[in-house]
Amino acid sequence: MRSFQDKLKNIPTKPGVYQFKNKNGDIIYIGKAKNLRIRVRSYFQKNKYQTPKNQSMIKRIANVEWIIVRSNVEALLTEANMIKEVQPKYNVDLKDDKSFPFIRITNEPYPQVLLTRKIEKDGSKYFGPYTDVKNLRYSLKALHKIFPVRSCSYYMDDQTVVAKKVKLCLDYHIKKCEGPCEGIVSRDHYNAMIERVIKFLQGRTKETEDYVRKQMDIAAADLRYEDAAMYRDQYNSIRRFKERQRKVAADFDDRDIFALARKDDIGVMTVLRVRNGRIFGREKISLQNLDVDESAIFASVISRFYMDTDFLPKEITVVTLPDEQDDLEEWLTEKKGSKVIIRQPQRGEKAKEVRLSYQNAKLLLGEWLINRKKRRELVPKMVNQLQDDLQLKAPPRRIEAFDISHLGGTNTVASMVCFLDAKPKKSEYRRFKIKTVDGIDDFAAMREVVHRRYLRVKKEKGSLPDLILIDGGKGQLSMAVSALRELGLDYIPIVGLAKRLEEVFVPGISEPQSIHKQSPGLILLRRIRDEAHRFAITFQRSKRKLSLESAFNEIAGMGSKRVNILLMSFESTESIANADHQLISEKTGIPEKVAKLVIQKAKSFVK
Repeated sequence: MRSFQDKLKNIPTKPGVYQFKNKNGDIIYIGKAKNLRIRVRSYFQKNKYQTPKNQSMIKRIANVEWIIVRSNVEALLTEANMIKEVQPKYNVDLKDDKSFPFIRITNEPYPQVLLTRKIEKDGSKYFGPYTDVKNLRYSLKALHKIFPVRSCSYYMDDQTVVAKKVKLCLDYHIKKCEGPCEGIVSRDHYNAMIERVIKFLQGRTKETEDYVRKQMDIAAADLRYEDAAMYRDQYNSIRRFKERQRKVAADFDDRDIFALARKDDIGVMTVLRVRNGRIFGREKISLQNLDVDESAIFASVISRFYMDTDFLPKEITVVTLPDEQDDLEEWLTEKKGSKVIIRQPQRGEKAKEVRLSYQNAKLLLGEWLINRKKRRELVPKMVNQLQDDLQLKAPPRRIEAFDISHLGGTNTVASMVCFLDAKPKKSEYRRFKIKTVDGIDDFAAMREVVHRRYLRVKKEKGSLPDLILIDGGKGQLSMAVSALRELGLDYIPIVGLAKRLEEVFVPGISEPQSIHKQSPGLILLRRIRDEAHRFAITFQRSKRKLSLESAFNEIAGMGSKRVNILLMSFESTESIANADHQLISEKTGIPEKVAKLVIQKAKSFVK
């Protein structure tokens, strides 16, 4: 602890980003500060009030690291990037933040327009993020009806077009593409259309509407009725798209309107996108871990929301002004290339827009709370009973169970099965080959497999179980607890189910739990344990069969074909070992001399 205190004294007073780590070296919190020393040391002042979340976090801090940056704006950006990448336990959690979709316009001579969740820093333009995927898909569908953007994924440049490496597809013949792949339209013509796509995505539908109407009139005047009909359909698609957008403002400035509704440690942030005086879209961001004030929440959400997009509004209106407002405005202005301001309107039309966004947030939060309540009510009775039997704080909806299987200390394997709401979820089942244990040592094998499983879950940020079930008694259970403790996961409830008397053991208590033998909770545990055993045995047998096939293949005169005939002709290894070499020869056609060697090999497996 002394070295940690010395480290706190030596923290620089410059702006930067700090990381708190636990004893396993995992980052549990990332923050920014204008003065790193003052900010970090404030967490450890004895007389300062700390929120319950901070109290929990401070107990787990074993190390602190920091990165010095040149300015507060750079600290803001670095923090947002690192939080998005690492997603620490104690930072505000933007649900699905890592996978919000964007519309991407690729950086190519003949750009594609597509939906993506992966940001590539290759000069492509990104619109978003979008949280309402249904509305996003509608917008993309409307866009492709209005604009004949190519749908193929080939890279095309002028050389490719001249060489005709890409051929016309069905889209050209049904008027969904103008055929840039074979030079039917020029690169300038195609990119002029992409510029209209960009304006359309920015909400400037009027310009596209006027252009299409003009092209329709020209085509009709030139008696190109098929082209005129195509432009008419595009024009109608634009009109229908505009009709879905509600008129909310008399001015035509672009702005995004942020509002937050929260209850306890969860909340919903809504973002109304106003373009050309109309609501162009509504985004919803579900938030968790909200044990901080609203100004900090708004700062975190705004910085992460605009991190990857290329198109920002001139104005952002909010219910609560964010922390570091000046730094946020400086960063957004630099990113946009023109002035961006953040306002908290008190009266007039813009204040009404903020109230409208807040009403949306309240409704969406209400839906979330109702759905959470319904999900709790849908918990099966067996799961609720198990919660009571084991005196757990929450119903064990996700249960993962482990079993070890071997044959006389050889071919040792392990299984893990997963049950969600008392039903097997077979896509989550896992099989393990034991790597570090030789001979019969179920305890060490159990420790290895539990450690490997949850080390990987932590690295991949997967779902942790509500309860871990170990097939075995106190020995296997204590080894599993040891593995969890090493990973810093010993807070996960874990029990052992001994085979002989179906007794349930919990860590730290030598006597089994007093659970009625006919309890639905205990019946569920048995069912899960039996499934883990079945899965392990199946894997062990398949490994043994492969080993047996390999052993028979080593015998001179036994090829793969003869091995298959042998295994199909006899029920088990024992029946081969107990058979007469003449019988084996008669049933399989294998020469008697080779059959004698087969019997010897089978007997070595039976021992």
